[in-house]
Amino acid sequence: MMIEGLQADILLPAFAAGLLVLASHVPLGAEVLRRGIIFIDLAVAQIAGLGIVVAHVLGAHDHGWQVQAAAVSAALGGALFLRWMEKKAPERQEALIGVTFVVAASAAILLLAKDSHGGEHLRDMLVGQILWTTWGDLLPLAVITAGVLAAWHGLKIKSSPLGFYLLFAVAITATVQVVGVYLVFASLIIPALVMRGRVWLGITVGAAGYALGLIGSALIDLPSGAAIVVALAGVTALAAAVKPTSKENHA
Repeated sequence: MMIEGLQADILLPAFAAGLLVLASHVPLGAEVLRRGIIFIDLAVAQIAGLGIVVAHVLGAHDHGWQVQAAAVSAALGGALFLRWMEKKAPERQEALIGVTFVVAASAAILLLAKDSHGGEHLRDMLVGQILWTTWGDLLPLAVITAGVLAAWHGLKIKSSPLGFYLLFAVAITATVQVVGVYLVFASLIIPALVMRGRVWLGITVGAAGYALGLIGSALIDLPSGAAIVVALAGVTALAAAVKPTSKENHA
């Protein structure tokens, strides 16, 4: 183990980023489960990632406004397309979402095929760079998260199918660049599996998963994104396992 890897100046901003991700993704994930469109987050996140790749191939600075504009535009376009397909072919919606994901992923691979750093860019898109997060990076994410939550709860966006898709695209675009496609999916779906309408439970489970994953990755020197996904799954499984016991105690 590498105790020296437990550096608060690295782990605390990363954990704070995880909390911001969970704040918006837990309620959105519950709605995704309710609608039965489980893989929409993967598809939209991958489309946003494709927008980032296109901007990179065209020479945009990795953290410039052109990249942000490309990611948002791609995600919103993808969300509008999926909403249109939901109306046109609802019985095939999940299959179309899967096709959209794999096509966007394949297009990104083709665009980066001759880039000497293509493998690195693809890895960052999938597993993110949460350990590189700084306190300064959290301000834009916090502002977008606050806006998403205000629209979700104050404007009751979830009652509007189109509004849900567009808000979902904005939230995904903001987080996929920090935590990557896999962790976006995990943050949306895994805590929502056990929360049953209790947002606080989903965020608590998610926070425990992020904390354990970050600490474990630092101690054993493993990729943080993948470690957090596995930790999220483990904490959620534990929460699901102890829930029947609590019901029996109330019986």
